[in-house]
Amino acid sequence: MANSPQARKRARQNDKRRAQNTSFRSLVRTKIKRVLAAIKSGDVDASQAALKDAMPIIDRMANKGIIAKNKAARHKSRLNAKVKALAI
Repeated sequence: MANSPQARKRARQNDKRRAQNTSFRSLVRTKIKRVLAAIKSGDVDASQAALKDAMPIIDRMANKGIIAKNKAARHKSRLNAKVKALAI
């Protein structure tokens, strides 16, 4: 347990940041799932709209360090390829 005042404050900040990071990570997963659901339904317009909605959030979380840059790039690439394949 934290004994000094600064250690107590640091523990409070860590808890707050951990909760926020968990929420952000969940948001990314939700956006990815929405794109995949739209692709699965076969609706081209909905899947393109969901992808357009998900891309900036994935980028933003990669810039914040919530997810790794390569993971963000991998998700974006795979989702984009699936949406393009659906459009053909």
